[in-house]
Amino acid sequence: MNGKKLMLAAAVMGVMLGAQAADKPAATEVLTVMQKVADWQLANPSPKPAWCWEKGALYAGVMALGDLVPSTKYRDAMMDIGRTNAWQPGPRRYHADDYAVGQMYGEMFQLYRDPAMLAPLQADMDGILAAPDTRPIAGAIHAGKNKQEPMRWWWCDALFMGPPALARLYAATGEKKYLDFMIQEWKATSEYLYDQDEHLYSRDNSYFKKREKNDKKVFWSRGNGWVMGGLVRVLQILPADHPDRKFFETQFVEMAEKILSIQQPDGVWHSSLLNPEAFPVGEASGTSFFCYSLTWGINQGLLDRARFEPAVLKAWRGLCGFVQEDGKLTHVQQVGAAPESFKAEHTDTYGIGAFLLAGSEIYRLACTKPGVTVHVTSALDAFRPQQTVEFDLATLTAKLPDAKPENIAVMDACAGRWILSQVFEGKLLFQSDFLPQQTKAFRIVAGVDRAQLPAPTLTTFARFVPERADDFAWEGDRIAFRIYGPALWKQDGEKKTGSGVDVWCKRTRQPVVNAMYKGGDYHRDNGTSVDCYKVGIARGCGGTAIWTDGKLKAGRCFDSWKLLVSGPIRTVFELSYGAWDAGGRKVSEVKRVALDLGANFNRFDCTFTAEGTEPLAVAGGAMFHKGAALANGSNWATVWELGDGKVNGMLGTAVVMAGGEYKQTADHQLLIKSTKPGEALTFYGGAGWSKGVDYPDQAAWNEATKAFAARVASPLKLEIK
Repeated sequence: MNGKKLMLAAAVMGVMLGAQAADKPAATEVLTVMQKVADWQLANPSPKPAWCWEKGALYAGVMALGDLVPSTKYRDAMMDIGRTNAWQPGPRRYHADDYAVGQMYGEMFQLYRDPAMLAPLQADMDGILAAPDTRPIAGAIHAGKNKQEPMRWWWCDALFMGPPALARLYAATGEKKYLDFMIQEWKATSEYLYDQDEHLYSRDNSYFKKREKNDKKVFWSRGNGWVMGGLVRVLQILPADHPDRKFFETQFVEMAEKILSIQQPDGVWHSSLLNPEAFPVGEASGTSFFCYSLTWGINQGLLDRARFEPAVLKAWRGLCGFVQEDGKLTHVQQVGAAPESFKAEHTDTYGIGAFLLAGSEIYRLACTKPGVTVHVTSALDAFRPQQTVEFDLATLTAKLPDAKPENIAVMDACAGRWILSQVFEGKLLFQSDFLPQQTKAFRIVAGVDRAQLPAPTLTTFARFVPERADDFAWEGDRIAFRIYGPALWKQDGEKKTGSGVDVWCKRTRQPVVNAMYKGGDYHRDNGTSVDCYKVGIARGCGGTAIWTDGKLKAGRCFDSWKLLVSGPIRTVFELSYGAWDAGGRKVSEVKRVALDLGANFNRFDCTFTAEGTEPLAVAGGAMFHKGAALANGSNWATVWELGDGKVNGMLGTAVVMAGGEYKQTADHQLLIKSTKPGEALTFYGGAGWSKGVDYPDQAAWNEATKAFAARVASPLKLEIK
């Protein structure tokens, strides 16, 4: 691109983002230029392998953009990459460059919850941890040419490639070993390459004695950008109270102060940090990483806004001046390991990735809508994936008067990304993973057009199914259920059907209910889902009954239904059951059912009316067949048995009820609790499948049930800051 075109591009972006140096760009304008740059790159793909480090950096930026916009094409593009690559890292197990792509895999897993997205990366990391390279870093240099050869992080670029992938693996699994190894290796590389006087990293040990023509030490812009970007992506995951957080924050602030002090008058940084005059063309990849990191530091309160904000806005304007009319980002130094001259029109994928990361934090800086920060704490000493946070809207509006159900949204307080949320019955719902005893911060913002938020990647769902004898069916991303309706009762009568809960098994996180009904033959495993659970007149998986005279007295199929909400995070509906004879006493029931994303367990809120005021002994049941393996503990009971037909794997069912008294009959595990008429009884019933992706055996199902019961007993705690 010639100088005239570059000047024109800079002028165009200057108009888009504001002519005054002190002006912040509008958040929508930031998204516009981010999408323009990303769309150019997607339309002009690099021929390099999908797992290469250059593309790993690109994917990190594309994921950041996909977390901000309603269009699914950016996440869809990453899904295509992952599937094409079979979610494999590069071939060299010990080489950090080859698992940079794992950052994207980890982020995609936390959106789609498909274990296949993590399995190859996790296997490689487990291999490294089982046989780590224990040589001093100086002795490990230039090793790792093949997959099995050990090596350590002897070059500073590795701190963007490897540590964030390990941190993502920790965040996705809760397994601390990945974080511990990452911290150990980062500290070793830092001790070797970090210059304590200059607060910059040498690219590797070959630069320790090299000098620029001005006799300054050689510090490469993009190399230090890699490090600062890696610091940010590690700090976004490292728990706030972790004993090593201070180490990372101190290094981040030291480097930020240095980088600020050597910013060039045009707002960008050049290829050589301490000898910019020798490389007079501004460099986009290093500048993007610095803009990303410094802006993140401002947004986190680690850096002084008054001093750093003018610098990052100036850097962003400089970067936007490198964007051509068609969206191509120029001024990206070619692949290398040191400051070098390059043609101004050059681009590369890692530069685009860094630019998009910078944009994600500039976007957050530019979001001036009113909001409050909420701290959510899990007191459990256990990993809690996909936990639903419930925030009362009345409490929120007392602090945030502009908040309305139709205009509120939730942003991750540690990164510029929107989090899936839902408003239902006066509560704001959103989800997050929580590490053991972790407190996380979230930003709740008012005045947002919810139609412009990212679309859900997963959802819960429910509907009435009149075409199949009035079933009511529902599902989350883990399992599906149905309850029989009045048409089936009229057809089959009390000897064949009743008010029990049926289970439908699934191998996918995506919805299956409509496809199963459309296909008709849902008792046959189609590779995605199957109905292999025979309920009949039993309680099934969480059905209720009155326990009287040592027997279960259950009602017939439901009479009426009411769908209250169908996803994305929570599905809720109510079923009404007409009066039945419960041992000489007429009883009726209204059953409210709620299922959340990530849950195998339904919440049942059951309210009974009855003749008289005496309490009812209400049982929640899990049926079992001959040969089933049974287990129970405090407040829970499980069943593990063959699926119907003995070819459909093993099916686990369970009930969880606080304060419930355990009883076992010839065909049911029961938890029973005394309940007054008119008062709701809350308990849980759920299921898992050995041919699914979560519970391969009885031990896994029992542990999952106990863990769920522990989460119910230890709700999340919320505090507005």
